[in-house]
Amino acid sequence: MLNLVFLNTTIIYVAIVVGIINVGLLLGLVYFYWGSYKQLKSKFTVGLLYFTGILLAQNILVTVGLAVLLTWGKELNQLDGVLHYSILLSVNAAQLVALIILSKITYE
Repeated sequence: MLNLVFLNTTIIYVAIVVGIINVGLLLGLVYFYWGSYKQLKSKFTVGLLYFTGILLAQNILVTVGLAVLLTWGKELNQLDGVLHYSILLSVNAAQLVALIILSKITYE
């Protein structure tokens, strides 16, 4: 039989690592956009700062939330947990791809 606790724990750990990478990329983008804003005073740059700030807050909340769920052991031994945590991992992974692309474009 499938060890659900191991599977769910692994999914959560991977999602947390991806979330931490996302936070790092977003902090780099905030730093870059803030420097651009100080030079340009552009409304577009303000929009980028808001967008990045909101996405940063979301990633911090999700990453901390996953760590809390891991600590509490919620749904670790349930098949539903695999679905829930896999969806969160998928969202984090999709954001990681998007942030890598955005970072590459931003720093060129």
